[in-house]
Parts: sequence; structure tokens; C-alpha cells
Amino acid sequence: LLQGIHEQATSMQRLIENLLDMARMQERGVRLNRQWHSLEEIVGSALRQLREPLAQHVVNTLLTAQLPLVEVDALMLERVLVNLLDNAAKYTPPGTTITVSADKIGDSIVLEVSDTGPGGAPAPLFEPFARGQQESSITGIGLGLALAKRIVEAHGGQIEARPGQQRGMHFIITLPAGSPPSLEPL
Repeated sequence: LLQGIHEQATSMQRLIENLLDMARMQERGVRLNRQWHSLEEIVGSALRQLREPLAQHVVNTLLTAQLPLVEVDALMLERVLVNLLDNAAKYTPPGTTITVSADKIGDSIVLEVSDTGPGGAPAPLFEPFARGQQESSITGIGLGLALAKRIVEAHGGQIEARPGQQRGMHFIITLPAGSPPSLEPL
């Protein structure tokens, strides 16, 4: 019972954070605190936050070795990943695989979150209050993906959703790679 209460409270906290962030962004736009960060650390932090919801899934991380630093607002990009991973945990059955991958392709960093669940989301997926399954027992109000889109676009990037090749959903985030500062020894 205590575990259930804890999980619901954590879910409610994410919901309230999404509502507050969306309200702030509506009022004054997206304000970013861009700095150079390791994508590995941002992904790791998002996965730690969702340890409980992801516990019944197989989670794979496929981050290319020697990924360059990315100039992003780490907390905002982490929020994007938390929303995508939380959706994957909610909408896929236990035991399915969720994969987070990243690579530098040309002048872009491509970050992907894929799952092997049922897939087949409706077209207005990134609209506020749009839900993957209308009238479902799955908690949420449909702000996570709309918030993710605003944050990614504020970074000069794009986010898209595609059905997986065989099943599931595939979210692709493309961010400008930029030119990381050189790390010279002191």
C-alpha cells in the first residue's frame, strides 16, 4: 500500500510540474539556461528519476562512444526524456523493451526513445491535452509530449513520433550539435 501511494505521489508530482511548466511557457515563452553538458549524464539522470515506473521493463541505452558535449538546458532536456520514458512505461506492457539511443549524425545530435509496445498513437500526439488512448485508465492529461515539443523546438531542434518498424513507438529528437569548447588540460 505504501509503495502504491509513493508511486501515485511521484506521478502526481510529474503531472503538476508539467502543468506549471506549460503555464510558464504559455505566459513568457521557453527560457533556457544553456550550458555544455554530457548527454550521458542527462540520460542517466532521467532514468534514475523513473527507476520505479521502468522497473518492469527491459531498458537499453545505446549511446555512441565519444558523444560530444551538447549545449542545452540540462534540466529541460531531462524533462523531455522523463516525459518520453514515462509514456513508454505507461503505454507498454511489462517486460517490453524500451531503448534510449544517441548518436552524432552530421551537424546534429540524434536522440531516440523507442519501445516495443502496441504502438499506433493518433496524429495530434504533440498537441496539449491529446492522449494516446482516450478514456483509458492510464493516468495523465496529455501535456508531456506537448511540453517536450516546445522544449526541443526552443533548443532549435525537432521531435517526431513514428510507429516502430515492427511494433511500438519511436520518438526522434534532433538537436544542433554546435561546437563544444575544447577541453585543454590545466
